Amino acid sequence: MNADAQPLFVPVILAGGSGERFWPLSRKHRPKQFLTLDDSGRSLLQATADRLTALAGHAARIMVVTGRDHRAQVLEQLPDMPVENLLVEPTPRDTAAAILFAALKVAQLNPQAVMGVFPADHRITDAPAFERVVRRAEQVARETDQLVTIGIEPTFPATGYGYIERGELLSADDELAAYRVTRFTEKPDSETARAFLSTGLYSWNSGMFIWNVQAILSAFEQHQPALYAQLSEAMARHTPLQPRLPDVFPQLPKISIDYAILEKADNVVVIPAEFGWDDLGDWNAMERLLKGEGDNVSVGRHIGIDTGGAILYTTSGDDLIATIGLEDVVVVRAGDVTLVVRKDRTQDIKQVVQQLKSHPELERFA
Repeated sequence: MNADAQPLFVPVILAGGSGERFWPLSRKHRPKQFLTLDDSGRSLLQATADRLTALAGHAARIMVVTGRDHRAQVLEQLPDMPVENLLVEPTPRDTAAAILFAALKVAQLNPQAVMGVFPADHRITDAPAFERVVRRAEQVARETDQLVTIGIEPTFPATGYGYIERGELLSADDELAAYRVTRFTEKPDSETARAFLSTGLYSWNSGMFIWNVQAILSAFEQHQPALYAQLSEAMARHTPLQPRLPDVFPQLPKISIDYAILEKADNVVVIPAEFGWDDLGDWNAMERLLKGEGDNVSVGRHIGIDTGGAILYTTSGDDLIATIGLEDVVVVRAGDVTLVVRKDRTQDIKQVVQQLKSHPELERFA
């Protein structure tokens, strides 16, 4: 990011995920964020960058955090982003380290900046509404020094999402009010999720955050002093005696931003919103993405007899999937791997990937 492009709002895309629950389409060498799942011709990462470029004003004002294995793919997919805006983690250490890494870099460039954090693998269908929400969150962050989270108005009692309970009203603004956060709850069971919805006080945790960069650095210094000290020292201007980033990163705690900061800080607010959000967490998302009038969702050739509620996906136009007597299953044919799983067990796909990684003769399929 050059001296002429030091904006007051810096969107940071987190693009280091593995996307294991979209295996076998998502693989170690090409995880979910680099895939195109709809007919837009844009990958999830590219679509995210498109939305944020509209907010930031120029691709040169966007940063991306990713891992070493995916550096080349990010640069390939985002050719308009300057290479110096790509922050490469030497070792993946979850979202707390990734966000602190980016915050320290943003602060070096512009200590007064407001920083936004956005996962690379979300789908958003209402871009104007999304822009209004982010602008409102930026305003709250700038005026109050609160750590702002974007909550999604829940439409069903999801058990795969985290929940945010809102408390007292902090700031009203027509449709986009900001509330103090009472608590975060990770992935409740179905009974608890239904109880949350009945109160009308809960939002889904979107994993999108906006804050004054100094406010988030202060939060790290207060709630994660060791992590803050290690990483800030490694990123300071180097002298021969200072630790190097590749040496420090593997020593950092592997912890999410939710556990590290947001559940501890007392200056967290949520803006509940709706803008056609889906985190595309696993194969069941394809039903929400592509559902038509038929009984099944299929990408590629499919012949089904007595088959209903199925998701069928093949990466080759020459392949055919045939099913007989199946209900509520996912069948994926991707290259040299075929996956068959009940729709209510897609969360367990990660276990298959972990088994593949633990067997050298099968690791190439991961």
